[in-house]
Amino acid sequence: MAVLGNERELMDFVATGALQGTRGGFFADANSEFNLFTLPFLVNDWDQALRLVNSEFTKAVNRRAPHNGFHIPATGISQGFRAHTNNARPIRHPRDLEGLKMRVPMQDVYVQTARAFGANPHELSYIDVYQALQTGVVDGQDNAPSNIWNFKIQEVSTYLTITNYATGPDPFLVNLDWYEDLPEDLQADFDEVAREAIALSDSLNREKESEFIDRLSRTLETNYVEGYDLEPFRQAIRPVYERFVAKGDFTMEDIRAAGQAAKETEE
Repeated sequence: MAVLGNERELMDFVATGALQGTRGGFFADANSEFNLFTLPFLVNDWDQALRLVNSEFTKAVNRRAPHNGFHIPATGISQGFRAHTNNARPIRHPRDLEGLKMRVPMQDVYVQTARAFGANPHELSYIDVYQALQTGVVDGQDNAPSNIWNFKIQEVSTYLTITNYATGPDPFLVNLDWYEDLPEDLQADFDEVAREAIALSDSLNREKESEFIDRLSRTLETNYVEGYDLEPFRQAIRPVYERFVAKGDFTMEDIRAAGQAAKETEE
């Protein structure tokens, strides 16, 4: 894991041209509008998430990345919906997160969401989470079930909670200068293959998500929060929306447009 460096380092390598491309959590370097996709409860399920990342709304966000030196041929879903693990108690209500030291990615939306739930967020690279849980530096974390499994977080956790509260974008972030140096026919081939690869990645992640949850549940005490029981979580995160709209990266109109793109084919 992380042989070439952590996500921050890889993103910097792409920005300088030392690497041609990467995927990962620092997509805001390419376009801060990608933060919108990480808002809690923006989409309800995989169908909505897929419609959103394949919509004209998302393609327009991709097309604004060259302003910051990146080319984005396609955007997918960041491995699936995030699930919480912790060593204190099952999470059934936001109050169960109050006071817990929760690892979050180094992205403001996750910091603010954790605070809205009442937790005490600690920003750490994911490669450091296992040791942080093992030593009690943090009480818990959240990530896609595949990441939880692959980084063996179940070995140092007790409880798993499934709320499907958030997913995120997974744009393919490419150095713009390198891309523009390609002949036009190779640019077209590159973009086509990138779209196919992202679509395959999303398909595999969706197919495997329940399998990873099943594997984790053999070790962890697992509970699901669904339907009406999610309402306190939805109410708790309203200040997160307000904060990011106030920052100016996107507007409430943009949030509504994203929501409409996610639901546009639903009856």
